[in-house]
Amino acid sequence: MSLQSTITLHNGVEMPRFGLGVFKVEDSVAASTVKFAIESGYKHIDTAAVYKNEAGVGQGIIDSGIAREDLFVTTKVWNSEQGYETTLAAFEESRKKLQLDVIDLYLVHWPVKGKFVDTYRALEELYAKGLVRAIGVSNFQIHHLEELAKHSSIVPMVNQVEYHPLLTQEPLKQYCAERNIPLTAWSPLMQGNLQLPLLEELAQKYGKTAAQIVLRWDIQTGVITIPKSTTPSRIVENADIWDFELDAEDMARISALNENKRFGADPDNFNF
Repeated sequence: MSLQSTITLHNGVEMPRFGLGVFKVEDSVAASTVKFAIESGYKHIDTAAVYKNEAGVGQGIIDSGIAREDLFVTTKVWNSEQGYETTLAAFEESRKKLQLDVIDLYLVHWPVKGKFVDTYRALEELYAKGLVRAIGVSNFQIHHLEELAKHSSIVPMVNQVEYHPLLTQEPLKQYCAERNIPLTAWSPLMQGNLQLPLLEELAQKYGKTAAQIVLRWDIQTGVITIPKSTTPSRIVENADIWDFELDAEDMARISALNENKRFGADPDNFNF
């Protein structure tokens, strides 16, 4: 595998397993960050309307000079815009800011009660029209996915959730695997809370950083990962995980760190 390695979504679209997340990246620095990441070999950029940096991301893509078909771009509809008509309008706004005719992956950002079904219906329409290559959800728990399944015709192609060694979400991961819905890990590096003895031990063993150990664990658990950084050296370092492999015992030890600990919001207790 390499930085360009992909996972095949259930509709046949190839999605890079590794990408750049741009949560909390200022619009003014998003262009240079995205351009650098692409020049460093990244092919997958993950943004969202609520990040307020889609315009910068779009400019970075243009500035990189890379062919559009060689990139995979994800964005998401925010909670305040959820609902059928409002989602269609929000999509047009995102597309305009990104300066892209087609979005590779469009996600429902959070499962807003009473709205996410209509929101997803809008995504199904965008998909039918060819305006998005794939559709999915973010922060959906099993019961949200079950509710969605009652009212939709297309199984989500991705579920982007908080996922890291302290929050392995094994029941959700298993449920999604049975339905061919790969997980994407947001906040894979636990917002920098990497000072765990096991991670430090394994970093020494493999000659890597704790962050690289975690990101390699993501890949080997079959999860797509999108670490965020604006620091050029860190962007390169995060992606340098393809020249080693964690053995089965170490994989199990990392997974055993799980405490069901969230650094972000809980989808079942979120102020929508």
